[in-house]
Amino acid sequence: MARILDRAPDFKLPAVRGRGAPVEVSLSALAGRWAVLLFYPRDFTAVCPTEVLELSKRMPELRALGAEAIGISVDDLDTHRRWIEEKLGEVAFPLAADPDRVVSRAYGALLEREGVAARATFVVDPEGVVQYAAFHNLRVGRSISEIVRVLEALETGEKAPAEWRPGAPTLGR
Repeated sequence: MARILDRAPDFKLPAVRGRGAPVEVSLSALAGRWAVLLFYPRDFTAVCPTEVLELSKRMPELRALGAEAIGISVDDLDTHRRWIEEKLGEVAFPLAADPDRVVSRAYGALLEREGVAARATFVVDPEGVVQYAAFHNLRVGRSISEIVRVLEALETGEKAPAEWRPGAPTLGR
């Protein structure tokens, strides 16, 4: 299970990106950059596309902060490809397939009874250490704005108070 300040488990997974082009993704390929791992339950659900599309739209902000994102669910590549073709359209970050549930389990994101990944977010720093983790109810979408805010706060290297925003004073080291 991935915990705050622990080394994030590395992985390699098949994925699709853009309009469904196959790629392989790994955490180690993102070494030296911030990584946002977005675990989600399933393709073709009501809440998941709202998160994927919002994150896709906001990827320029994450990239400006030196971050890349990977979406991970227990669906297979064919399902991801169909979801992109039939519902999502082009996606600005890869959607990785974890049908064996190995990566979801390694991160503690697998809901064993339901057989799907939780709505979980991990922010991993450029050295491969988990700096942020959040879990949401399956019925409630996460805030991409909060992920961006947390990433901005982490990048200051300082303590950030509640509701901190870029440009506001931090609490120092």
